[in-house]
Amino acid sequence: EVHLVESGGGLVQPGGSLRLSCAASGFTVSNSGMSWVRQAQGKGLEWVSSINSDDDSTYYADFVKGRFTLSRDNAKNTLYLELNSLKTEDTAMYYCRLMGAAVQSQGTQVTVSS
Repeated sequence: EVHLVESGGGLVQPGGSLRLSCAASGFTVSNSGMSWVRQAQGKGLEWVSSINSDDDSTYYADFVKGRFTLSRDNAKNTLYLELNSLKTEDTAMYYCRLMGAAVQSQGTQVTVSS
């Protein structure tokens, strides 16, 4: 059975950093296309970043480009999202997804506030 378990959210001040982890089971992250999305309270789902299944090419939404970094650790079968230079508008629930399948993590809350 395929599962994604996320961790790493929390409360951080503007300008701070967090690292989100998405541990996978039931499939191999190294050969899977995966993505991060987020949803702020009262707003729709926003795509944040993706990584290709066949290489390590990564893609970012303009509003996070240069601040967020997506990576994967094949040995740990885990996807990461490094969030730097956080802004209040980054406050949202963040989810990781297996692309091409209806599989999504439980989500983790990121709150950026002074």
